[in-house]
Amino acid sequence: MTETELSPEELYQEGIKRYQEGESPETLIPVFKQITSRAPKTSSAWISLSWLYLLADKPKLAYDAAKTAIKVNPNDPQGQINLSLAMLAVGQKGVRPHIEKAGYLILADKDWASEVQTNIEDGLQRKPDWKDLIRVKKWLFEE
Repeated sequence: MTETELSPEELYQEGIKRYQEGESPETLIPVFKQITSRAPKTSSAWISLSWLYLLADKPKLAYDAAKTAIKVNPNDPQGQINLSLAMLAVGQKGVRPHIEKAGYLILADKDWASEVQTNIEDGLQRKPDWKDLIRVKKWLFEE
């Protein structure tokens, strides 16, 4: 089956699998752009797209995707974190409310906390000198 024959959910699962296998953000961005265009109300796809843009050093595009993600679902901590990272990268003020919301959400749900920690570690493996991610990790888990 080609990418166009897959449902947005199947394409998303395939994209996540490829990401976990180590495929580069640059090659996966078009896949997730396709998912968000076909299923624009799928916050997980917007969150993944914003993460890929952050890894690819495209903070303005990451900001736009993360803003859409939290419009679709304001109660996903990873969306709030991605928006915070993009805001830090572009020098935009107003990061604290997003970090606080993510903090409340992960405090309320151990699964989310574990997922966020896994994502942060993944981000630091792929981009070890990611200063903004190191700051966000400290704010969420060390303060």
